[in-house]
Amino acid sequence: MPHTLLLIDDNPIQAATRQTILRRAGYGVIALLSPERALDQLRRQNFPDGIDMVITDHIMPGLNGAEFVTLLRTFAPHLPVLVISGMAEAQEEYKDLDVDFRVKPVLPEDLLSNVQAMLESHASATL
Repeated sequence: MPHTLLLIDDNPIQAATRQTILRRAGYGVIALLSPERALDQLRRQNFPDGIDMVITDHIMPGLNGAEFVTLLRTFAPHLPVLVISGMAEAQEEYKDLDVDFRVKPVLPEDLLSNVQAMLESHASATL
C-alpha cells in the first residue's frame, strides 16, 4: 500500500505541481489549501487512509506553517513533517518542532529524496 501524504499550500499551482510530482512517484497525495482545514481533518482522522507524512508551506493566510505544526504536535507528536519555504530565516521558528525544513526552490528529485528519507527514518524509529 502506498504512503499517503498530506500536502498543504495556499498556492493552488504550487500544490498541484507538487501533488503531480509525488503521485507520479507512487505516493497517495491529498492536497489542501487551508492549514485550518488540514488540522481539523487530521484531528478528527477524517481521511480514508491514515496520513503518513505532512508537507506544508510556511507563509499561508490564517495559520503560518510554524503555527500549524505547533498545533499539530499537540495530537500528532511524531508525524513526519516537511516544511518548504521561500524564507530561509523562517527555519528558526521550527527549531523545537521536529520538522525537516527546505528552502524553495526544491527540485522534484530533491523533494522525492527528502520524502523517501523521512518516511524510511520514521518507519525505522517506530519498529
